Amino acid sequence: MNLHSRRIVGLAAIAAIATLGFATSAAQAQIKLRYAHVGVANAPQTLYADEVAKLVKERTAGRVEIQVFANSQLGGVGEMVDGVKSGAVAMGHHDFASLGKILPTTAVFNTPFAYRDAEHALRATDPRTSAALQAVNKDLVAAGGMRIVGNLFQGTRHLTSKERVLAPKDMAGKKYRGVPVKLWSTMLTGMGAVATPVEVSELATALATGLVVGQENPLPNIFNLKLYEVQKFVMLTGHMQSVLSVFVNERIWQGIPAGDRKIIEDTMMEVSAKTLAWDRETFAKYRKDLEAKGMTFVEAKDGLDLEAFRKAVLAQVDKDFPDWKPLIAQIQAVK
Repeated sequence: MNLHSRRIVGLAAIAAIATLGFATSAAQAQIKLRYAHVGVANAPQTLYADEVAKLVKERTAGRVEIQVFANSQLGGVGEMVDGVKSGAVAMGHHDFASLGKILPTTAVFNTPFAYRDAEHALRATDPRTSAALQAVNKDLVAAGGMRIVGNLFQGTRHLTSKERVLAPKDMAGKKYRGVPVKLWSTMLTGMGAVATPVEVSELATALATGLVVGQENPLPNIFNLKLYEVQKFVMLTGHMQSVLSVFVNERIWQGIPAGDRKIIEDTMMEVSAKTLAWDRETFAKYRKDLEAKGMTFVEAKDGLDLEAFRKAVLAQVDKDFPDWKPLIAQIQAVK
């Protein structure tokens, strides 16, 4: 090989090394966020996370990639919260009350009968404008190195049971499944039941074996979890507007460039608004589907005493969480 040829080969090698270095640098610059949740396929919360991930990747031209792990792939609710706190998981979503283990007052945003409707629930939990949530967020960052950056509407929660239920007295002494956080125990205790925490991944089995006789969830979850196979009645109590919090590890969040953080926030709020439309569109469908599977719906016209449930549950909340009164008032005052 002559001198000229050796120079060409040398230059080519230098170019190749430079190109490899650039590619490595670009790969390192790409931000990958592990996003965990417990939602099953086709549930609104699953559609939400997938849509956010898709749009964020497009809108950041691939700079930010959200890798979604659904259906408890990274553990149950407790493991997910611990993972986000430690940074092993970048972000996730679940009921506000799931963060109560880090900061107890966070659970106030899941207070039963606190919201007028779904739209009110989203407005009152918007981290950009909700004064109550901004105050709680500040404490959450200090207590757990986490912050709430978004919300979504999962649906209105209703009771299901193997038996017809019309009032709290019908649940007295009977075991009902609740989300494994304190507020759910308070709510079910107020309803008259023996609150029994069960992870969602184990719910169908718990109902089938008689560990619990009933539970509560939005209609899409009731259908997608195939609870119609082990439950007979749906009581339209509407006891909780199921608005979920999207939370992120604070160190990881602050490590994302401000411009990309804004893209993520704007995208989450855009898709959050879509969840309201999804709920309206799917409620009638899931009711029809559940009835076709043999479930019977019980409403106020059938003797369901909604006021008895409301009074009993709020009385129990006041007893168990007396410090929440100012925050609940602030939430209810949102227009």
